[in-house]
Amino acid sequence: MRWNSCVARCAFAVWFPLCSHAATQLTAAEIIHRSVEANERDWKAGPSFSHVERDIDKHDNALVDRTWEVFLMDGSPYKRLIGIDGHPLSEARQKQEADRESHELARRRAETPSERRVRIDRYRRDREHDHILMTQMEVAFNFHLTGEGTWSGHPVYVLDAEPKPDYVPPNHEAKVLTGMKGKLWVDKAGFHWARVEAEVVHTVTFAGFLARVGPGTRFILEKEPVNAEIWQPQRFQDQVVASILFWQRNSSTADTFSDYRPNGAISSLPGPRRTFHVQLERQKIEQVLQRQNRHQPAVIDHQ
Repeated sequence: MRWNSCVARCAFAVWFPLCSHAATQLTAAEIIHRSVEANERDWKAGPSFSHVERDIDKHDNALVDRTWEVFLMDGSPYKRLIGIDGHPLSEARQKQEADRESHELARRRAETPSERRVRIDRYRRDREHDHILMTQMEVAFNFHLTGEGTWSGHPVYVLDAEPKPDYVPPNHEAKVLTGMKGKLWVDKAGFHWARVEAEVVHTVTFAGFLARVGPGTRFILEKEPVNAEIWQPQRFQDQVVASILFWQRNSSTADTFSDYRPNGAISSLPGPRRTFHVQLERQKIEQVLQRQNRHQPAVIDHQ
């Protein structure tokens, strides 16, 4: 996993439990408490769904645009490439990817019990990093209910979040919370978040003084219901201003998630090519890159 992606995931995961829905006259604290419970259910349900994921990453003027079908293969996720630069794969490339998937399936099925356990434990540890950050939300921030509105058709409460000055992180991953503030759009019907915006306002250091995440780092998460009870991410966008030693590492990412469906048996091989929906047009991608080149926050409007 790329270092910038790890930073983005950690900082982004911080905001998962921020969202909530309140009945009449709920306080901000009550909304947040209920949101922790709702987002815990969403987090636990995540691995039970497969989905289509489009990742558009920009690093040092290089743009990488890939679309994947993501599903569980024998206990941990597998990403099947289905598109490049917003276009489906050629028949020849589809065959290559089908062969790759077949080989990976055979490899996993040939693992020893110990090898399989190591692979699945690694996946669970990655998820647990996000979970730890979620559980810190109620103690790390002061929340203020600022109003009500609608987001993507959902009635929402709007809350601001400011870091508590006396918060002591339990580990280095949670340290990013000390330098962030955010804004939340909270669904009123089930205490799930509809939208989360977060930004780093104070430089946060990791591993002594070797790594830093600085102001200008921004994250946006949007979620949608995938059934009557569970919400999952629909869009995640970040702009990361970071450094390792004296090496500056700036990047931007725009990920979209769609076509959620319950995980069933391992996918057919090679299987028909799935249709996927392009949710970020090239014009909007170029806007992101132009804004980053001007050192402005990269935000794609979503109506």
